[in-house]
Amino acid sequence: MERNFEMTTIKIKGMSCQHCVMAVTKALSGIEGIKDVQVDLSKGEATFLEDRPVEKALIRERIQKAGFEVVG
Repeated sequence: MERNFEMTTIKIKGMSCQHCVMAVTKALSGIEGIKDVQVDLSKGEATFLEDRPVEKALIRERIQKAGFEVVG
């Protein structure tokens, strides 16, 4: 049975280096249901696949704990 994956892109404020990219990647990858995290420092974005619905509040919380802010 094939799963439907939903691609999600969020804007993140506060990233300035590769260490920031790694911190955001780790924060998002640790959430159940999120796969294939790609963080683009130049765009200030993170893109990932959701293989099941993930609460946006949980995503914001994890990003904030990593020291950044979801802005869109």
